[in-house]
Amino acid sequence: MKYSNITEGKFISRINRFIAEAYIDGKIESVHVKNTGRLIKLLKSGSTAYLQKTDKPERKTKYDLIAVEHNGNIINVDSQVTNEVAAEWLQKKILFPDLTYIKREVKYGDSRFDIYIEHGDKKAFIEVKGVTLEENGIARFPDAPTTRGVKHVGELIKCMDDGYEAYIMFVIQMPDIKGFEPAREIQPEFAQVLNDAHQKGVGILAYGCDMTPDSIEISYPVEVSL
Repeated sequence: MKYSNITEGKFISRINRFIAEAYIDGKIESVHVKNTGRLIKLLKSGSTAYLQKTDKPERKTKYDLIAVEHNGNIINVDSQVTNEVAAEWLQKKILFPDLTYIKREVKYGDSRFDIYIEHGDKKAFIEVKGVTLEENGIARFPDAPTTRGVKHVGELIKCMDDGYEAYIMFVIQMPDIKGFEPAREIQPEFAQVLNDAHQKGVGILAYGCDMTPDSIEISYPVEVSL
């Protein structure tokens, strides 16, 4: 995934879930935060930030916050990009060599799953979750309670009863990750439903990414520990 119109700035502070301030080209700008997670460890005053300038003049904010530097690494914080990153990677046919069809945002039951695929004679739904929380080299999800996430995992379990394959893919938006695990102390319910899904045959996948200021791409598998 390649971004356009990326500029470098300095992160100042987060005003609310959707708005932050950054110092860009000599002035303070209000910027859109494309991630409703807490991001407490990442959004630090004075950190180098990478922002995308919008081409929509009607918007109140002229920039979107895309990534920040943390401990010498570029961390992508754009939660809206992970579906595209996953779809691009799936089309390389590394995970499913016999992939014949892929479609994004497909409704099933009471949910809308991120990706639907067909490979060989099998059909599968894939739910994608972006991961920005890390502790001691271990990526963790979620970084804030997510009712929607619990619901989606439950729906993945249900769709298997109708003969579909089901997967949840954690796209870890940072490099140099040693493993992945659910953040039990943040949301025990999500950790439990993820374990239930694994026991019932839902594939639990995790992949780390390579980042530059204007790109993000899945590059390596990460071991999952439930």
